[in-house]
Amino acid sequence: MLWAFVPIAILITIVPGAATAMVIGSAMRGGPRTALRMIAGNELGVVAWALLSVAGVSALVAASEIAFTALKIGGAVVLFYLGVKSFFAARRGQEPLAEEPAAPRRSFRAGFVTAMANPKLVVFFVALFPQFVPARSAVVPATLLMTALVVIFDFAWYFTLAVLVHRAKGVLLRTAVAQRIEQAMGAVLIGLGVRVALERR
Repeated sequence: MLWAFVPIAILITIVPGAATAMVIGSAMRGGPRTALRMIAGNELGVVAWALLSVAGVSALVAASEIAFTALKIGGAVVLFYLGVKSFFAARRGQEPLAEEPAAPRRSFRAGFVTAMANPKLVVFFVALFPQFVPARSAVVPATLLMTALVVIFDFAWYFTLAVLVHRAKGVLLRTAVAQRIEQAMGAVLIGLGVRVALERR
């Protein structure tokens, strides 16, 4: 059953979401190193939710309407804030794609907060993971193994995406598309925030 989880893990990784938008923005503003810190923070959040699911916390959050709603609203606020910040930074005429030094902790924290504020991860670990745990197998090792697969695929995909975006940045900077891309990323994050806010379990 664990081998059957591999295509699911790949699909989960490549489907665009908040993490994808964050990786693109980080790569544009700070290069692959900044994106790598953001990715590391995001994956720490994934691991944290996996451990919480083993401890039963994720199940409690998924079962509690109040807890799930609070997490959902918190996630929507985080995404909406990041989207508005990116969108209006571009509209003010800044150079959103110009490489700039980014504090390692800030990039790492942004990735971690984005993952922890994602209510989909709660449902993902509670509803999907148990289906792939082999019969008569220990739950904890199987869950950790599946989490490791997700993290490995995430790192490979997101870092490849960051490198490609960084290499294309020179071309983008010579066009009028630069600010449009930053605005589009902001709009995507805002849209994801609205979708999370309206999400039903």
